[in-house]
Amino acid sequence: MTDFEKILNSGKLYRVQDGSDSDPRYQEYLQQMETYNQLGYTKAAEQKKQQILKQLFAEVGDKAYIQAPYYAMWGGHHVHLGEKVYVNFNCTFVDDAQIYIGDGTMIAPNVTIIAASHPVSPTLRAEGYGCNRPVHIGKNVWLAANVTVLQGVHVGDNSIIGAGSLVTKDIPTNVIAMGTPAKVVRKITADDETYYDHGRLISENKV
Repeated sequence: MTDFEKILNSGKLYRVQDGSDSDPRYQEYLQQMETYNQLGYTKAAEQKKQQILKQLFAEVGDKAYIQAPYYAMWGGHHVHLGEKVYVNFNCTFVDDAQIYIGDGTMIAPNVTIIAASHPVSPTLRAEGYGCNRPVHIGKNVWLAANVTVLQGVHVGDNSIIGAGSLVTKDIPTNVIAMGTPAKVVRKITADDETYYDHGRLISENKV
């Protein structure tokens, strides 16, 4: 990390500036994102998308994929994608700080992951101060449609965040959480390997 990137991830107050002031490639990141979002679904276009992701994002695991369009403050330059991560349409990454997404995680349409914030103080906001904290999404997590995850949050492995939820605090592993703010409603248990969709037997409904 550069010295400025260390500040971005520290949680300390700093004066927000245009990205190009701190990284000469900032505009290039945004241009690459724009190119990605305009590509179609031909075989050549899909190959080009994978090239862009690997050049642009901090990390891209094998078979990770993002449906276009997506949006990111730094184009995704501070986003880490694990293996087999799937990101559906209209995801927004406020990636002023690092965003980590674990292997096998699924992100539904219109999800927003925010690693940046501003102080409550009107004086500090008027002076242009911000503060960021990295976001960590675990392995095999499902963020359902229209979920928003705020700065500094950790979501544990295998957990599910219900549609429309606002995640303001850490969520443990192996639970279902939902609401505004999101709260744990139950654990994921052995019964979930037998039943799905409100009591339907998995064994009788697999095709």
